[in-house]
Amino acid sequence: MKITQIIEDIKNYYSDTWLGEKILPETTRDRILYGNADQECIGIVISCWASTNVIMQAIAKKANFIIVHESMFYNHGDRIEWLEDNKNQTYLEKIKLLKENNIVVWRNHDYIHAGMPMDDGSYADGIFYGLTQKLGWNAYLVGDKQIPFRYEIPPMKAKNLASYIVEKLGLNGVRVMGDPDAMVSKIKIPLHILGDAKNEIIEANEGVDCFLCMELVDFTLSEYIIDSGQLGQDKSLISIGHFNLEEPGMEYMLTYLPKIIKEYVPMSFVKSTDMFEFIIKKELY
Repeated sequence: MKITQIIEDIKNYYSDTWLGEKILPETTRDRILYGNADQECIGIVISCWASTNVIMQAIAKKANFIIVHESMFYNHGDRIEWLEDNKNQTYLEKIKLLKENNIVVWRNHDYIHAGMPMDDGSYADGIFYGLTQKLGWNAYLVGDKQIPFRYEIPPMKAKNLASYIVEKLGLNGVRVMGDPDAMVSKIKIPLHILGDAKNEIIEANEGVDCFLCMELVDFTLSEYIIDSGQLGQDKSLISIGHFNLEEPGMEYMLTYLPKIIKEYVPMSFVKSTDMFEFIIKKELY
């Protein structure tokens, strides 16, 4: 089966409406980021983003089709002119790996967020539903299955929840803000916290006691959670990282992709990499 046909079958599997708007070819992020898709697919690798390690693993597995969730060349929209004009060595070496091994990279972003079909006829955000399965929190999911996801888990200390997340997601670590001994149970995954976080602060005041965050800056929500902890309130924030939080959703894709493709194709999930390494104070001596 040709890669072009596989891409179309995958898109047809998901909902075609995301955040209330139709996904359109001219505006979607879901594009071929590299390669000629008019070729037979001999193997598939799924990952969060096409890191150099993911490409090398695809080569080792003799796969010529990589499905990712995020952009590949260091900017929104994967614009490459500036890299080519600058003769960027990292970019050129990465392109060489792809070209020499005839690899196609396709981004599955809008469609997987728009939702995969559920047994009851609804659609669930494929990224965060996959995260829910990875954490074993399906029974704790509150509300619908679209971002933002909310959970009500059995009460536990924030630091114990952080350790659980590190273990379940296979991470090097996470950052905890607020009181690490806070007892938390009402969990929310917010959208990107890059500045304004009024809605999250209001929700924290109304009962949400722990946020699992992707991007995070040191002002707004971070400040609020730290103040709350210092005032003895059971509030906490666990900073996990964008790719670290979304990668389980791409791993989950491996459970239903065989149903989408009409022919047998070898496929596997490859972890792109934990985005963070942690050097703690005691390791400096």
